[in-house]
Amino acid sequence: MKILVCISKSPDTTAKIAFTDNNTKFATDGVQWIINPYDEWYALVKAIEIKEKDPSAVIHLVTVGGADVEPVIRKALALGGDEAIRINADTPDSYYVACQIAETAKQGSYDLVLAGKETIDHNSASIGGMLAELLELPYVSLATKLELNGNTVLITREIEGGEESCEVNTPVVVSCQKGMAEARIPNMRGIMAARTKPLKVVEPVAADSFTGIVSFELPPAKAGVKLIPADNPAELVRVLHEEAKVI
Repeated sequence: MKILVCISKSPDTTAKIAFTDNNTKFATDGVQWIINPYDEWYALVKAIEIKEKDPSAVIHLVTVGGADVEPVIRKALALGGDEAIRINADTPDSYYVACQIAETAKQGSYDLVLAGKETIDHNSASIGGMLAELLELPYVSLATKLELNGNTVLITREIEGGEESCEVNTPVVVSCQKGMAEARIPNMRGIMAARTKPLKVVEPVAADSFTGIVSFELPPAKAGVKLIPADNPAELVRVLHEEAKVI
């Protein structure tokens, strides 16, 4: 079993968000970068669980980004990846990113391609579907459970109002979400081993970009809270009628 896990970096959820260049670029100064949680907690850890059951399985990691993403990919190696590939490009366009990962996947002949359902920064949730189309492979999204039975993959996915079980033969692309696996932290042995695991840097292939960022905008600041004394319900009724806004 040969598994490719798509890894992306995201700002830590505690990072202070700001923009530069007339609100067209994300200000990265002082920002702590982490592995996108959906990629780490669900896609990568699921791949590790598969390898724990089948030691012959191989886990490759792939990311698209500049040299600043290498500490993030090293952490993914520390968790349990065998080797990593960094595609030396930096773009917010999902199609361009999918094209780069697809080229790597084609060269590696992977049985299983796993990705998080979305990233927590752009939340586009589009890479998995695009990747499957470019590879001409079946795609299962929003997966919460995955079991292997030879070359057959049994997948449970979330649908509106319930769950759906499906069966598909490998190779297949799967996007993972909560329920797929339990989050882990790298141990010291893994951290030390990650320093010497292969991290190959490749140049991007020619591909189109169809989207770009026009501008960023922070949400409006929260308004102050108006407290109404419990013994004055008439004032509460007045405020709800005259001052409350329906969003």
